[in-house]
Amino acid sequence: MDVDDQGIDTGRSPSPLDLRRLAQFVAAADHGNLTKAARSLFMSQQAMSSAMRLLEKEVGAELFTRQGRNVVLTAAGHKLREGAPALLAATESLSAASRRAAQDRVPAFVVGHTPAVTSEETFDLVASVREVMPELSITVRQLFPGEIERALIDRTIDVGLRRGVSTPTDLAAAVLGYDKLRLAVDTSHPLVGRKDLTLADIAKYTLIVWAPPQHSFYTDFLVSACRRAGFEPTLVVNPIQGTPPVTAVVGNDYVALVTAPEGQALGGRVSVLGLSDAPMVPIQALWLPHTISAARSALLG
Repeated sequence: MDVDDQGIDTGRSPSPLDLRRLAQFVAAADHGNLTKAARSLFMSQQAMSSAMRLLEKEVGAELFTRQGRNVVLTAAGHKLREGAPALLAATESLSAASRRAAQDRVPAFVVGHTPAVTSEETFDLVASVREVMPELSITVRQLFPGEIERALIDRTIDVGLRRGVSTPTDLAAAVLGYDKLRLAVDTSHPLVGRKDLTLADIAKYTLIVWAPPQHSFYTDFLVSACRRAGFEPTLVVNPIQGTPPVTAVVGNDYVALVTAPEGQALGGRVSVLGLSDAPMVPIQALWLPHTISAARSALLG
């Protein structure tokens, strides 16, 4: 623990964290047992115990409490375990970038997006990257919301795009902008041809969503928008996942709130209608903190 001349704790660690010990700490935290963690890393239990004592000294706080042969994280330990994966991944990302620079090799910029952000919208969003770095190869992948964070930590994507505003504890985030919601219905739907549609006009119809409430920011946002319009929506979860959002209303009398442009879609099978009181839904970029990316900087503007 670092103290000033008056003996007051400054909150600063006397030395930077040793990343090897941090990785060993993650193993110990996940196994809940130093012997098992040491075995998984092909090191002795004595070496593991010593490493954890040194790490606690570096942090300036106790990370474990001992319960028999097992260890339990303290509040400080939980906080360190929470942020460790992003820091370790960022370190490996920096090492990999350095190796690529030595080899004069530029990897593809990989952008993941949830189904709520269409491929067309993603294409438009990366326009700034294409303008600044025209020779850069860009790969776009669709992922379900729960896969975005893991893909960033695993470094299989460089940036994740989703509908949201909250920031996961181990990632960085920024809202790129807002898109207007519109109404998608089958072309045989009774609302086709209606003028001056408002959100309240869908109250008696079932709203199709892509995840249950409290499992998706986008679903929760849509439900909140309906409540602000004065009604509690009847929901059904789309049984077909991974296809463009407008496909959800083909052959049924459901309604969907989408960001697709007004007009005909899917060869005339779907009508996308404007709403006079259309809510604006955010689009958010997520990325691994402590990393540098020229392509990401261009995307964020």
